[in-house]
Amino acid sequence: MKINHRHTDAVVFESEAASVSELVVEAVRLRADLSYANLRNADLTGANLSYAKLTDANLRYADFSDANLTGADLTGANLTGADLTGADLTGANLTGANLTDANLSYADLRNADLSYANLGEQTKGAQ
Repeated sequence: MKINHRHTDAVVFESEAASVSELVVEAVRLRADLSYANLRNADLTGANLSYAKLTDANLRYADFSDANLTGADLTGANLTGADLTGADLTGANLTGANLTDANLSYADLRNADLSYANLGEQTKGAQ
């Protein structure tokens, strides 16, 4: 299974993982740089993605419900329509991220950096 670059389609990370969730968790565990990764529509429900490097990644409509994104670098990431319900984003860097239409219900954003983030008009609230 592969994770491709969002613009060039080059392989960013590859393994024998059985699912996208397992693939991404393995990449994060190995400290792979997933900058510019195309993870559109990925189901990452409950995944441990703490300290993931997802700079400028395409995360449109991805499901991060109850995921651990503590300290993750999501600088410039496109999270349009993403489901972050109950996600732990403590200390995450969301500088310049696009969160238009994202669901942040019950998400923990303590100490998260939302500088220049686009929250859009339809973004649902967070705690």
